[in-house]
Amino acid sequence: MNTSRHHRLGRPWPFQAPKNKCDQASDPKENNLGPPSNASAAESECKEATATFSELAECKKIAEIPSEKPGSNSPVRQVLNALQSLSQSRQSPDTADSDDSPSALEMEDIPIGTCVTSEDLHSRPLVGLAQPLVSFSLKEKMASEDLVLDRHLDTDCNTSPEGTDLGLSEEEPEMENVLAEPESANMGREGKRESSGERVYSQETLDMYLINLHRIDKDVRRCDRQYWYFTTENLEKLRNIMCSYVWQHLDTGYVQGMCDLLAPLLVILDDEVMAFSCFTELMKRMNQNFPHGGAMDSHFANMRSLIQILDSELFELMQQNGDYTHFYFCYRWFLLDFKREMVYDDVFSLWETIWAAKHTSSEHFVLFVALALVEMYRDIILENNMDFTDIIKFFNEMAERHNVPQVLMMARDLVLKVQTLIENK
Repeated sequence: MNTSRHHRLGRPWPFQAPKNKCDQASDPKENNLGPPSNASAAESECKEATATFSELAECKKIAEIPSEKPGSNSPVRQVLNALQSLSQSRQSPDTADSDDSPSALEMEDIPIGTCVTSEDLHSRPLVGLAQPLVSFSLKEKMASEDLVLDRHLDTDCNTSPEGTDLGLSEEEPEMENVLAEPESANMGREGKRESSGERVYSQETLDMYLINLHRIDKDVRRCDRQYWYFTTENLEKLRNIMCSYVWQHLDTGYVQGMCDLLAPLLVILDDEVMAFSCFTELMKRMNQNFPHGGAMDSHFANMRSLIQILDSELFELMQQNGDYTHFYFCYRWFLLDFKREMVYDDVFSLWETIWAAKHTSSEHFVLFVALALVEMYRDIILENNMDFTDIIKFFNEMAERHNVPQVLMMARDLVLKVQTLIENK
C-alpha cells in the first residue's frame, strides 16, 4: 500500500489511501485527523476525493472503448483522442517529456485525408503546419464550394516526397487535377505574349539581319579612326545605334555611308538615345540619296542644268574632255552631305546651314554648295584641262582642305543669282 506524507495543522501525519476514505474521516481517533470539531472539513475533503476517483473511473471506461477505424472522421473519435491524452498525462506524470505527448498522439491518430475545420487548426497548430502549400487559385475554388482541403503526412514513416501517401476523401479533387494547370491559364499566357508584343521571326529575316550586322561591323571599325572621339566605347555606341536603326528599317538595310551620317550627330550629342532620334529624322531626307532611292539622278540632272546656265565655258570643257557632265564625281558629296569633304567643325556649320536654308532660301541648297565647290576651283580645272580621272583625283586630295566659310558665301550668291534669273524671265 502506497503511503505519502501530508502536512496538516503544522505537523506531519501518516496517511493511508483506503478504498473508503469517508469511513476513516468519520473516526478521528483512528486516523489522527484532529479533534471532532474538524468533522465538516473532513466531509468536504471526502467529497472532493470521491469526485476525483469517479472522474478517473470514467476515463478508464472510455479508454476501454474499442478504437474506431483509422479512416473514420466522427466527433466521437476526436473527443476520445483528447480524453486519452488527458488521462495518460494525469496517470503518468513521468511521460510528459516522452514521445507520447498529446501533440505527438494527435499527429499519429489523425487519419490521412481527414478534413479539418478552422476550429481544429486553432486547437492543434501542428496540423496546420503539416499541410502542403495550396495554390491561390485552388484556395479560391475551394472557398467557393465550402470545401477545406487538408493533406496530412504520416510523420512517423513517410518523410520524403517520394514516400508521401496523400489520402483523399471522396469530395476532394484528385492530385493530378490539383497540380495540373488549367487550360485557361495556358490560354491566358498565350494572350499575354501576344499583348506584350512578342513576335516569332522567320529564319529569312534573321539571316538578313545577320548580313547587315556584318556590314555594320566592317564600317564601324574604320569610321574616322583618327578622330579623338571614337574610342572603343564610343564606337560601340555607334554600332548600337546603327543596329537599332537597321532592325527597324530592315527593308532597306544598311548601306555603306550611313555610319558617316551618324558619326557627327553622335559626336555633338554624345548620347545614344538623342543621336538615334536625330539620325532617324535625318535619314528621312538622306535615305533617298542611297541606291534604293531616286534622288541621286535628280541631283546629277540639276547640276548639269545649273553649270550649263551659270558657267557655259566650264560646261564645254567637261564635254570635250570625256564628257563628264554626268557629274558622277559629285556622288559622294550628295550621298553624305559633304561629310567626308570637310572636318567635323565645318561639317556642323554646313549641315546647320543646309537645314536652315530649307526654311529661308531654298530646299535645294545642297545643289548650290556642290556648284560652289566646282566654281571655286574652275580656274584650276580650266588651266589643267582636267578630264574625269583628273577631277576625281583632285577633289579627293582637297578633302578636308576647303575654305568652308568661303564655299557657303559662294553658295548663297549662286542662289541669289538663280533667283534673279528666274525673276527676270
